[in-house]
Amino acid sequence: MRRLIRFALVVALVAGSAFTTAAAAPAVQAADPVAEVTAKLQTIPGLRIESSTTVSGKPFFVLWYTQAADHRKPRGEKFEQRVTLWHRGFDRPTVLHTTGYGGVGGAFTSEPTRLVDGNQLNVEQRFFNTSKPASQDWTKLNIWQAATDHHEIIQAFKKALYSGKWVSTGASKGGMTSVYHRRFYPNDVDATVAYVAPQDVDNRRDSYVSFIQDAGTDPACNLALRNMQRNTLLRRPAMVAKLKEMAAQKGLTYEDTFGTVDRAFEAAVLDTPFAFWQYSTQANCPQVPGTAAATDQQLFDFIDQISGWEFYSDEGTADFLPYYYQATQQLNWPDVASKTTWLKGLLHYREAGDAPAAVPDSIEPKHEPYAMADVDKWLKTSGRRMLFVYGENDPWSAEKFEPGRGTRDSHWYIQPAGNHGSSITGLPAAQRAEATQILQTWMGVAPNPAVAQTKTTTIDPGAQRQGRLR
Repeated sequence: MRRLIRFALVVALVAGSAFTTAAAAPAVQAADPVAEVTAKLQTIPGLRIESSTTVSGKPFFVLWYTQAADHRKPRGEKFEQRVTLWHRGFDRPTVLHTTGYGGVGGAFTSEPTRLVDGNQLNVEQRFFNTSKPASQDWTKLNIWQAATDHHEIIQAFKKALYSGKWVSTGASKGGMTSVYHRRFYPNDVDATVAYVAPQDVDNRRDSYVSFIQDAGTDPACNLALRNMQRNTLLRRPAMVAKLKEMAAQKGLTYEDTFGTVDRAFEAAVLDTPFAFWQYSTQANCPQVPGTAAATDQQLFDFIDQISGWEFYSDEGTADFLPYYYQATQQLNWPDVASKTTWLKGLLHYREAGDAPAAVPDSIEPKHEPYAMADVDKWLKTSGRRMLFVYGENDPWSAEKFEPGRGTRDSHWYIQPAGNHGSSITGLPAAQRAEATQILQTWMGVAPNPAVAQTKTTTIDPGAQRQGRLR
């Protein structure tokens, strides 16, 4: 169940990133560009400024906003949530961006921010990194509590700084998070742009595995991936020995999350075709060691490159326990093992790659099967000004947010041959111009489709992870 975190996730996006490291302001300035924003931020109750600087001549802040651990008990326990702000102008639209994970780091430009030349608030998800209550009461981690975090931040910043148009955005789990926020607070923002955001409505009816088998343009590639899995599992003793040797060299353990090295090994093997299409393309198919002639080392190295053996260690999964908890409780997860029929007789564990396998029994939540159905119903009956971008070959596109009869002024796009790094910039020219103009019109800025020509990442590079998660 490493698929989603991997977005939170790697190569394709970093290559096109517009990441900008914070640089010191010039020594000689006519005025301090940070001072006016600082003065307004200081009027927000519960907001703490950790640092301020300028990036590309624009004020950039690292902030901490005080939230209720339980928004139903606002006078109870509090915690600070990490937020960054990159200010363009008080008269500009404002973009609320989230990865749905931690990793709120330096300044970067999300695609919607660039397309509308807007201010950008980047919000860390509750329970990730240090944005969590001291009590660590896991029952307070659900989509409504997180949506209310965003609601509180938006209302505070609207009052103090930005009274104009707002758009929420995120990719993968960040895109999901943006939609959940709209479900509970539909009028907080004027629009939402969600990238490669899966919507697994019914955990019992997954189509991920069948989708993967049709990905790409050459069936031989998927046959090679299946053969790679079979050959690896047929050599289980030798491969597990290699994994144990690697773990000893790197000081890794595999006992807390998966219980044994063998179970972690099986999870990684199961994940590899999914992770391949999530981040690779048809051009990478010749790299698949899909014949019986492949050596143990070639198989081991390929899985390490695609899924990452280290990610399946206790150390690799530790920071993502909040994700596994959410997936187990409400978000659902791909059922890979039971539908991977070509590995029948070679698998030893019923749920090696499933989310519950990564959640300690002491905190494992009761599954809420109707949470995603509720969000789905809202979108189909009441959703408005929603723009979705998916990748044609991205496995997460197997389970998409879909429009309904009541969905208004909303739009869906699929990037041809796209993977989990798909974006508006990657769309064919006519669709790229159309989507750009739709967003700019929503935000009340002059239409300028030309700004979509420059590729940028859709997620914070500081949130990139290994593994196969959203």
